[in-house]
Amino acid sequence: MEGIEHKMIGVNGINMHVAEMGQGPIVLLIHGFPELWYSWRHQIIYLAAHGYRAVAPDLRGYGDTTGAPIGDPTKFTTLHVAGDMVALIDSLGADKVFVVGHDWGALIAWRLCLFRPDKVKALINLSVHFTPRNPKRKILENVRAAYGDDHYMCRFQEPGEMEAVFASYGTKKVIEKFLTYRDRDPFYFPKDKPFGALYDTPVILPSWLSEDDVDYYTKKFEQTGFTGGLNYYRCADLDWELEAPWTDAKVSVPVKYVVGELDLVYNKEYINGGGFKKNVPQLEEVVVIEGAAHFITQEIPDKINKHIYDFLQKF
Repeated sequence: MEGIEHKMIGVNGINMHVAEMGQGPIVLLIHGFPELWYSWRHQIIYLAAHGYRAVAPDLRGYGDTTGAPIGDPTKFTTLHVAGDMVALIDSLGADKVFVVGHDWGALIAWRLCLFRPDKVKALINLSVHFTPRNPKRKILENVRAAYGDDHYMCRFQEPGEMEAVFASYGTKKVIEKFLTYRDRDPFYFPKDKPFGALYDTPVILPSWLSEDDVDYYTKKFEQTGFTGGLNYYRCADLDWELEAPWTDAKVSVPVKYVVGELDLVYNKEYINGGGFKKNVPQLEEVVVIEGAAHFITQEIPDKINKHIYDFLQKF
């Protein structure tokens, strides 16, 4: 981790913590939930060693980034967070950057490419595919109809409720449960029993996740709490309203998509059936990695590093 620089940058009304390393074309790395810039530690070092300037922020509400009104979920829409990315790109003195997103970071990256494609040279998105806006039904209505009220997105909605559950469960256990989750079935959080059937199952850390890694995440989330990250989910229907102007819009930048075959968000039918390519016309490559689950930047960093680098080398 030596050589990674940390700085604070004022963007879009907040103070954003950024980790960066290297010289050359900028690669903006956008993390997900419940993650931090730290989720890109392997990619930062690799990209810096291969001629790129890797830049990984803590998103608003996360880690050492401050200034976002945590108590107001409406300040965590995709417009806010994509706006943060635009302001960050501008602050770096770049007209365009490469973007790599994972989980919520992938969703934000898709929206950044919808709202401001002029800021993105090319995109590599991990785990979360692009989903077009359904003009007839709000997001949470869809989720409830498909999975019921115990689905994690529904259970995350009530301010304070899931925070209390996580607090009683313990921050470290929450982090361990999320990062080691490897189940293709829908993610359920029955009331007062996070992680459902896995609630009482002891966690054995895999080789790719050390106690030091868990301790870093735990320390940061104990400082900030989980509200900032949960606010992104609480904006789901507001995002749906605000994104109405982009109904039927296509992603108009070159894209590579990488997903683990065991990832619960891997939608084989949509990705292989032509729907994905229809909505992302410049989708150049889809990679499904056997035996890998959701947190692939950390689980299989060498493979992810190579996939990112190979795509960047085309431009």
